[in-house]
Amino acid sequence: MINIIKDLAAKYASEFIEVRHYLHAHPELSFHEFKTSEYIQQKLKSWNIDFTIMATTGVVAIIKGKNPEEKIIALRADMDALPIKELNDVEYKSQNDGIMHACGHDVHTTCLLGAAKILNELKDEWTGTIKLIFQPGEEKNPGGASILIKEGVLKNPAPQSIFALHVNPSLPVGKLSFRSGMVMASADEIYITIKGKGGHAAAPHLTPDTILTASHLIVNLQQVLSRMNDPFNPSVLSITSIQGGNATNVIPSEVKLMGTFRAMNEEWRFKAHELIKNICNNTATMQGAQIDVNIDVGYPFVINHEQLTVTAIRNAIEFAGAENVEETEMRMGAEDFAFYSHQIPACFFRLGVGNKEKNITSGVHTSTFNIDERAIENGIGIMAWLAISASNI
Repeated sequence: MINIIKDLAAKYASEFIEVRHYLHAHPELSFHEFKTSEYIQQKLKSWNIDFTIMATTGVVAIIKGKNPEEKIIALRADMDALPIKELNDVEYKSQNDGIMHACGHDVHTTCLLGAAKILNELKDEWTGTIKLIFQPGEEKNPGGASILIKEGVLKNPAPQSIFALHVNPSLPVGKLSFRSGMVMASADEIYITIKGKGGHAAAPHLTPDTILTASHLIVNLQQVLSRMNDPFNPSVLSITSIQGGNATNVIPSEVKLMGTFRAMNEEWRFKAHELIKNICNNTATMQGAQIDVNIDVGYPFVINHEQLTVTAIRNAIEFAGAENVEETEMRMGAEDFAFYSHQIPACFFRLGVGNKEKNITSGVHTSTFNIDERAIENGIGIMAWLAISASNI
């Protein structure tokens, strides 16, 4: 079976490179993936694969093999793009100015479509049912995964496990990487507004200094990690934006801060939220300012099911060779695949897409991100193989 899958992935590689070109040239922002959704639907219809629409733009397809009730496996791909202007000079460059597939979701969708074609073609050769989840809105809270789960994507039929891949430009093309247990962090957005009555910069004693309050606050918040967190507990708190004031002689009436908080422990995560709020309130009180703090709770941490991942690693080695399967490093980045991983056994793994010799090294979320497109064949094949292997256990 593995050789048949490899042969089909190679056979269809050029077809799905063109699919990726189309998707890359027509990126759409989170929860606005209307044309992307239509394109996916057209492909599935052409292969006679049944599907339903969820979360407005999401597409959930079902492929039934032999004894379809015996084992149900889910494969997921996200399909939204980012508000980034593409600087790559390629024929398939984004046609939607200011929007770009800078995180590889075009690749993820392409690989799942390719796997769908292979799985459908071989459906008389494997057991169970495979659910294909083309998911909107991974890049924006509350995350398309959370919405799909609320709408019942993990029911009727209910998968026993779920897999997803993600591009990794620092991993050479042809390689895959996996990790059991904690993989990625939770992510919460922090919004802070510091308020005062405003006044003349030459008379700072007459008004709370919102700029000074913001300065103290940015420094004070680092105590959450440096003095209130276990040093062996991975966590990040970054203030990434400060907005306030537009003149040299005016103390502004308002300063806004934005930032992010990341954690690998849910108990610590929500304890830290309270610490952040307390520090904000106390700092503002000391400076005589008012403050509003809003923490937009985002994605939980991603956790890979140990046995499922160990088995996936064994199957990946069989597919790609031991020399091409590595261990994924733990990251403080976030992924809404986390929502699935807290519901059912999950395996989130990395697909190598980089090539230093071809200068394909730009990171995700950058304006020059691109891939070595030989990764498409590898991604299609491994998705199909992991699904069939899991369904036949």
